[in-house]
Amino acid sequence: MSFKPHGKHLIAGEWIGTDGKFRSEPAHGEPHEFSVGTTELVQKAAEAAEDAFWSYGYSAREQRAAFLETIADEIEARAEAITAIGASETGLPEARLYGERGRTSSQLRLFASHIRKGEYLDRRHEPALPDRNPAPRPELRLMQRPIGPVAVFGASNFPLAFSVAGGDTASALAAGCPVVVKGHSSHPGTGEIIAEAIHAAVKKHGLHPGVFSLIQGGRREVGAALVQHPLIKAVGFTGSLTGGRALFDLCAERPEPIPFFGELGSVNPMFVLPEAAKVRGEAIAKGWAGSLTMGAGQFCTNPGIAIVLAEHADTFAEAARAALSAVNPQIMLTDGIAKAYRKGRDRIAAGAGVREVLSTTCGSRNATPYLFQVSAADWLPNHALSEEVFGPLGLIVTVDNPNEMIEVAKSFEGQLTATLHLDPGDTELGLKLMLVLERKAGRVLANGFPTGVEVCDAMVHGGPYPASTNFGATSVGTMAIRRFLRPVCYQNIPLELLPADLR
Repeated sequence: MSFKPHGKHLIAGEWIGTDGKFRSEPAHGEPHEFSVGTTELVQKAAEAAEDAFWSYGYSAREQRAAFLETIADEIEARAEAITAIGASETGLPEARLYGERGRTSSQLRLFASHIRKGEYLDRRHEPALPDRNPAPRPELRLMQRPIGPVAVFGASNFPLAFSVAGGDTASALAAGCPVVVKGHSSHPGTGEIIAEAIHAAVKKHGLHPGVFSLIQGGRREVGAALVQHPLIKAVGFTGSLTGGRALFDLCAERPEPIPFFGELGSVNPMFVLPEAAKVRGEAIAKGWAGSLTMGAGQFCTNPGIAIVLAEHADTFAEAARAALSAVNPQIMLTDGIAKAYRKGRDRIAAGAGVREVLSTTCGSRNATPYLFQVSAADWLPNHALSEEVFGPLGLIVTVDNPNEMIEVAKSFEGQLTATLHLDPGDTELGLKLMLVLERKAGRVLANGFPTGVEVCDAMVHGGPYPASTNFGATSVGTMAIRRFLRPVCYQNIPLELLPADLR
């Protein structure tokens, strides 16, 4: 299937153009022209989503499950065209896009299976106790219900799995919530073809067309209008701390504040404990280099900081340097991301006490690895050294003893992940670090690398702020559906008036 974008927005089943235009900036291939989003389109999409909720929000679980599976089928039917436009716009290799498309389809099907089981409804029943003393008890039933229309912001680094039909959209649709997506301008053509797949599924199932809309491009006021629209009841976001925090504040400032589920990034610290460093420090360093440079370091779980005892640091650093030196330049998702990477490199290099272990030359849209080293004594007072650099840059923080390693762990802000590399002789220190790290991260792992987020029931992809804006939520895994539900208690309601799933 060949595909050439038409550059329009999908608003309640209609492809609509606007006078304002922007051109895509592909890594290679032909640029295309797209219509710029407007606040008027936000209004139309939100009103249509609210109108759709009166049918879709009360639809049967089987109907929604079949709809999700059809979206997955429609995406797979466009596989070749999706890969072609995605590779052109982002510079990501075809194999990566192939895998990401499979993940996107799989998580749609996973949510279909999840809602069919019905366990997510958390149904509870307390029978009436009319003869109880000193006061009778009414009959009480509880069930989770969808909250209403949801806004989703597409991510720059995952054009499929975290964008138009990604985890936020899949979980919201599974819950029974219509979705309005603000597409990311770095891959508008990819967003458009995925929207076509969802639109085809909407038509096949005869659903209200307002169940899904896509608004492309647009300046900040478009995103602001979307999160502030009174008919939008929650927001899913994956992106920068600066942009996410601005939207989060807008959600809180509304006359009716709404939840903002933002995944804002992380440095994902990695602690190499003494016995592990002594026995297999070089192997850990090589594995770290591979994780650090995967996808040009453009993963939110990229492990940017390694904490190692000073006595093992030279061996560890040399092994990492050798592995990183063999990595070829990689194209980044956008010119802006490449520019921000170089700015982050300069920020780290300028830090007091920072030593350059590996220096390379990168320019334009290409990224090459960098490696730096600093003592904990210099790292702890300099907050700038603990901030995320989005790209293949690693920083080794050396500590003089286990207690200082714990001090470093306590100093971190909220993270998506934290990793322990440990051997049997490290158990005592590992236990002490676990007490700290489970308070700092949404996912703690041992003897592995955090890049690669499994889509399953047990996954948590979130963490304390600033990793995400809601530490009780996840944007990956079936628990993500909870973000778009709320519990409703029914007291003495006749069976015929109850939702079908509660009768």
